[in-house]
Amino acid sequence: MSGEITAENIMTREVITVSPDDDVQKAANLLLEHNISGLPVIDGSEKVVGVLSEADLIIRDKEFKGPSYINFLDGIIYLENPLRFQQQLKKMTEQKVKGLMTSRVFTANPDTPVEKIVAIITDKKVNRVPVVNPDGKLLGIVTRHDILKRYRD
Repeated sequence: MSGEITAENIMTREVITVSPDDDVQKAANLLLEHNISGLPVIDGSEKVVGVLSEADLIIRDKEFKGPSYINFLDGIIYLENPLRFQQQLKKMTEQKVKGLMTSRVFTANPDTPVEKIVAIITDKKVNRVPVVNPDGKLLGIVTRHDILKRYRD
């Protein structure tokens, strides 16, 4: 087990983050400035509360399209869930990170084997896995890029 590569061995320790109350513009600038595709969102105690990705920001530029419906006997029958439409509309107009971030975050601890992190990335379809201590405080992050660097000569 001592030869096993873990999150601690490959994680990026200097992580660029945002807070839930930061402006979306600040987050976009950080992504562009540092050429990264996502940011952990941390609260005042440095606990991970979400992740904000390029995809979360791009939804703001999505073409506005209302839910499909039909009129039947003077009533409206929605063909799509109107609640989903309301959630998309809220995301499109949100100005703070907390309104766009993904709150469901898959994390690892420093001792998590790289194979388990790869499984999280592929199974959960995420691009980054924050590494946290037992209290949820951010210690680092493992991205797909960090994993690929293992294969460099």
